[in-house]
Amino acid sequence: MGIRRTLLGSAVALAGMAGVAGYAMAAEVTVVCGSVGQGAKLCKGAATEWAKETGNTVKFFAAPASSTEQLALYQQILSSGSSDIDVFQIDVIWPGILGSHLIDLKPYSNGAEDMHFQPIVANNTYKGKLVAMPWYTDAGLLFYRKDLLEKHGEKAPETWGDLTASAKKIQDAERAAGNSKMWGFVYQAKAYEGLTCDALEWVDSFGGGDVVNADGDITINNEKAVKALKLAASWTGSIAPAGVLSYQEEDARGVFQSGNAVFMRNWPYAWSLGQADDSPIKGKIGVMALPKGGEEGKQTGTLGGWQLAVSKYSKAPEAAASLVMHLTSKKSQKQRAIEGSYNPTIADLYTDADVLAASPFMGQLKDTFTNAVARPSRATGSNYNKVSNAFYNAVHDVLSGKTEAEASLAKLEKNLKRIKRKGW
Repeated sequence: MGIRRTLLGSAVALAGMAGVAGYAMAAEVTVVCGSVGQGAKLCKGAATEWAKETGNTVKFFAAPASSTEQLALYQQILSSGSSDIDVFQIDVIWPGILGSHLIDLKPYSNGAEDMHFQPIVANNTYKGKLVAMPWYTDAGLLFYRKDLLEKHGEKAPETWGDLTASAKKIQDAERAAGNSKMWGFVYQAKAYEGLTCDALEWVDSFGGGDVVNADGDITINNEKAVKALKLAASWTGSIAPAGVLSYQEEDARGVFQSGNAVFMRNWPYAWSLGQADDSPIKGKIGVMALPKGGEEGKQTGTLGGWQLAVSKYSKAPEAAASLVMHLTSKKSQKQRAIEGSYNPTIADLYTDADVLAASPFMGQLKDTFTNAVARPSRATGSNYNKVSNAFYNAVHDVLSGKTEAEASLAKLEKNLKRIKRKGW
């Protein structure tokens, strides 16, 4: 059975003359549009607009919600040489992993990449080829209930210690007042890529490094990293539900947006959903950079974000590249920023009045997005997935109480050395 039969959603067959936009005949393009927040809806709308303008047909492929599962699926599809998906949505850490299967977009871009953040363009360049166009950028943020902090006389937390104390105080008080479902803090702690992002933020905020540094050295086994993970482990079952150990982004958002959490770590997309008319907490949400790891620590956020790439096995590479350029254009990015609070990769949009009116934090926290901590994907190359898997499993063992932080990080260091061997 071909992968095409797993396509969810119907083809958008649109009228148009063959030859529109320079195509000799209409092409059919299959794209992965994402599954979190309003992203899929906005992507499908923009892709439908492109199809109407060009006379082509677009189909949508529904990928798994978990980025870890997405990567495994993409590797299976691409390594088989399948042409069933033309345009892939890829994580910021994947260009080095998937780059050999993707076309160079420069011949189709007309220099459009010059208006995007150049560090992301550099990240998306593999062996001299622009294998993906920046679509939106991300960094982990702290969402909080402004009304509850004010009600209980608490300030926005400067450190993780402050957050821990405020979360416990407000959680207990709200429970005593009748909300037995209230929790202090929710985040992503399932053993998957999302936990790598959260845990890297904890470790980096304490000055514990970034697991593997830019030179390829394994740095994770240190006292500051141990301190960060010990604090995070203390949250499980205290200010965070035991179930947080299986939470992904949408699980955390569901608890927070239903009014049952004081603080939440998530990506910017959660803002527009929390501010929607049907949201119980509309108008009650604050957004800030994540706390420091103590007085000598620093505010940080893991660099996230997604790109669009074209498979080199596509039977319609020109049409697929045209769709990528449409979806990553300034017009499309502005719409996504306003309607879905997806952070643009085009600097000019951070001073756009319409964007800032819809998502004020984009201007206020621009430094957080431009100076986010990167996962060690460039240093570890094709081994990154193994490195991340080892890291998030080691962290999960600590959070679940299965292993103490010191022992888990010592074991992790040995595992990473085994993966590295003589070099990444």
